[in-house]
Amino acid sequence: MHPNESGSRRTFCAGLSAILGSMAFAPAAGRTIPQRPSARVIVDNDFGGDPDGLAALAHQLLSPKTRVPLVTVSALDPKFSAGADKGRTVDLGCWLVDELVRRIGMANPPVVAGGTEDFAPAPSAAARAIVAEALRDDPLPLIVTCGGPLTNVAAALRLDPSIAARMTVIWIGGGAYPAGGWEYNLMTDVEAARLVVERSRVPLWMVPQPAYRQMQYSVAEMEAELRPISPLAAWLYDRFTTPPDWIDVGGAWPLGDSPLVLLSAVSAESSRYRDVPARRIRADGRYGAMVPGRTVRMFEQLDVRLALGDFLALLKNQAAASGGVVR
Repeated sequence: MHPNESGSRRTFCAGLSAILGSMAFAPAAGRTIPQRPSARVIVDNDFGGDPDGLAALAHQLLSPKTRVPLVTVSALDPKFSAGADKGRTVDLGCWLVDELVRRIGMANPPVVAGGTEDFAPAPSAAARAIVAEALRDDPLPLIVTCGGPLTNVAAALRLDPSIAARMTVIWIGGGAYPAGGWEYNLMTDVEAARLVVERSRVPLWMVPQPAYRQMQYSVAEMEAELRPISPLAAWLYDRFTTPPDWIDVGGAWPLGDSPLVLLSAVSAESSRYRDVPARRIRADGRYGAMVPGRTVRMFEQLDVRLALGDFLALLKNQAAASGGVVR
């Protein structure tokens, strides 16, 4: 073989290897990482109250990892409702959910109202809908996420205690473990919390106040990063612009219900928790004696970056898919 021929062949082989290597590792146009739903999620919240519940619902609906077959609405504590909304916070919550779903542009999951505004422990349409979904045969496991009082979840468990074995509940509520203390979702319906925590055997993940308050989103970031993404994002942002007069908004707004989506649809692996004995709930919200044989999963530290990053990215993906301008 002539020396020049040998050199030319080596050069050709090296070039071919480089081309093949680049083809192997270069992403094909339009390809995405495959994801499919791994759970059904019933979303329960007092949507007529703090708008962080609507932000969490939008995040849950946009997630490719969960399917939402049902949204249930609970009431707002009468002490925190005023004006035209007083006495109709369930209806207001249902309207806001319908409006959000319409703006996302997806098929409406059923939106079912909870019980009365006074938190009476009677069966409700929401409780019956939760029972029906829990008893329905489906290969996907069922998670119930609750960002408000446990009124609807407790009512469902009263109707049919057997559903405790067919679902997992993730709840934003309760004070710091093991002492406890006043916390809105707990104190709004203490009896419902007692039923779920103390007397049921439903698997329960609790995100107490010190954990969910970690989910802080800078007001400046909300204006600069959230609002410009799309009309949907702007609508969500606008829900935060009319807080009650008694709220003094600081430098950040806690998106306290977003852990529900982080733990059900993104990942619980980068957050920290302990499986601890459940404790009885006193009238003032403090925890008392341990409940024999009952444990709950108590989250202590949350992956805030992962939760907020996933939410913003899904909003951008939704805007791009609908032909909108994404900033």
